[in-house]
Amino acid sequence: MNLEPEFFSERSRFLSRRWFFRDCAMGLGGMALASLLGESRAQGAAPVVSSSTQAKLPHFPGRAKSVIYLFMAGAPSQLELFDYKPTLAKYNGQPVPKDVLGGQTYAFIKPDSAIYAPEFKFAQYGQSGQWISEVLPHLAQVADDLAVVRSVSTDAFNHAPGQIFMNTGSQQFGRPSFGSWVSYGLGSESQDLPAFVVLNSAGGLSGGAGNYGAGFLPTVHQGVLFRKGADPVLYLSNPKGMSPNLQRKTLDTIKELNQDRLGIMGDPEIATRINAFELAYRMQMSAPELVDLSRESAATLELYGAEPGKASFANNCLLARRMVERGVRFVQLFHEAWDHHSDVKGGVKGQAALTDKACAALIKDLKQRGLLDSTLIVWGGEFGRTPQVEGSVELERSLGRDHHPQAFTMWMAGGGVKPGLSLGQTDDFGFNVVRDRVHVHDLHATLMHLLGFNHEKLTYRFQGRDFRFTDVFGEVVSPLLA
Repeated sequence: MNLEPEFFSERSRFLSRRWFFRDCAMGLGGMALASLLGESRAQGAAPVVSSSTQAKLPHFPGRAKSVIYLFMAGAPSQLELFDYKPTLAKYNGQPVPKDVLGGQTYAFIKPDSAIYAPEFKFAQYGQSGQWISEVLPHLAQVADDLAVVRSVSTDAFNHAPGQIFMNTGSQQFGRPSFGSWVSYGLGSESQDLPAFVVLNSAGGLSGGAGNYGAGFLPTVHQGVLFRKGADPVLYLSNPKGMSPNLQRKTLDTIKELNQDRLGIMGDPEIATRINAFELAYRMQMSAPELVDLSRESAATLELYGAEPGKASFANNCLLARRMVERGVRFVQLFHEAWDHHSDVKGGVKGQAALTDKACAALIKDLKQRGLLDSTLIVWGGEFGRTPQVEGSVELERSLGRDHHPQAFTMWMAGGGVKPGLSLGQTDDFGFNVVRDRVHVHDLHATLMHLLGFNHEKLTYRFQGRDFRFTDVFGEVVSPLLA
């Protein structure tokens, strides 16, 4: 192939400019890095790349400054917990009327499957008169702090897309999660802990890591998964022979290499890498104290039902409170254990026993510490459960409930939601929403509003389009606001 002399001349000029800017630290990457480097230091830590993570102001003053999202993966049955339907007992064992069914089909049951009445008693609690099942005695004690929405609906029918949709606003993988949007929009109030932390207390998630991923946002905003058990964060201690001074020199050398590469490439993921190394260094000092639940009083441990050194939903709730105290912006607790296609009575009773006390304790504890007003608690799964029974000899299932996207229940507390509110209503069979429907996009718009964001204006440009958490949908549910 013949190349003209002008090619080599132009190539030389290009390389000269490129390397000049790099070596003089004046390239776009270098200038970007200069603006990204933070000012604070922690016991010799280098400046952290923080323009993406430092605290930022929202569009307007939000009531909530942090979020604790109690994600009950697997889809808890609203009919056993919050949506009291005495009509189901009257028609127990009979088919759902065709005018109610409306041609709806299901994955594991026939449309004419018999109605299955819940086997738990319900009562009204608090001055608000919230209907709550007998399997949630602790949550009943804080009924007047809850805003219960019994009219949530979703577009997703199966677990993986349902979880992804609830957490990212889209059934497609690769979109940023709720926590990532909050980290992107608000940054972090802590230099020593991640802005977005993920805790898991049960099985693996159907939607996988996409439930807490950053999607197309810079990866500095993705959720940081803490491990189960007594050692949530590994490698907090240096290996034998690695002194703090040697570690600092090693990290400084790695940082210089990464900065040099950032100056050449201008890739924000390299800035994320620099930030990750420095955050990990800081966490060696901050994380041991954070995860040491034995520092809590005996009364607090009893309030939650927490046991230091063990993996449990209760321990994770207490950890979540300790995190928001220390400036973590978004804590998400996943509890994948509510998929009751069989023995819904036993399954719900067992999971309620594991989660009820800690959920109520979290509300009480934040309230007495003056943190509930600024901390938004969200509880719910990816969809609801059918009023019809599921049973299959082939699948060895009996007395269960199938997936039900048309209507389910979620509750919120603190962070600017109206306490004691009961919003929305389903029909007598708990099958369809008949009043104040709240779609997932509307829920997301409302949660963003509570954090101080106009959900239509918090956007990120990707592949030529401005994306947002609510996509092109969603309206703020004003009755939910205090």
